[in-house]
Amino acid sequence: MAGTFTQIYIQAIFAVNGRANLLQKPWCDDVFKYMAGIIKNKGQKPIIVNSIANHVHMFVGLQPAMAVSDLIRDVKNNTTNFINDQKWVRGKFSWQEGYGAFSYAHSQIETVYNYILKQEEHHNKKTFKEEYIDFLKKFQILHEERFLFEWID
Repeated sequence: MAGTFTQIYIQAIFAVNGRANLLQKPWCDDVFKYMAGIIKNKGQKPIIVNSIANHVHMFVGLQPAMAVSDLIRDVKNNTTNFINDQKWVRGKFSWQEGYGAFSYAHSQIETVYNYILKQEEHHNKKTFKEEYIDFLKKFQILHEERFLFEWID
């Protein structure tokens, strides 16, 4: 019997609620490992998770049976609980609604990986808003700015 073999590469981007700078270096690696564990436990392939203080980039090898929206919902819900349980932030941590998800070819893995790896360096030159809108334009995604994240400039 013939099998089905696929690999779909998705970069997902989502922001901290209110775009607050709550993702702090002392514990971010624990959050990234936790996110990667969620991805892996869902039968998907975590390639890299990285962020700066107000948003996250996740690069995942996705099987077609997993809906992108379900994976991101589960990652956001579980990491919200994890961060709140650790009491790393004053008050309640949460993610903003929504996300961006962008697909890539196998030949682009190294480029996307390095882009996500160098988030801090990248954001010395470009704001999150500029970056996100650039992604929407690059992938030719029609959008109205009023429906994007709450921007805090």
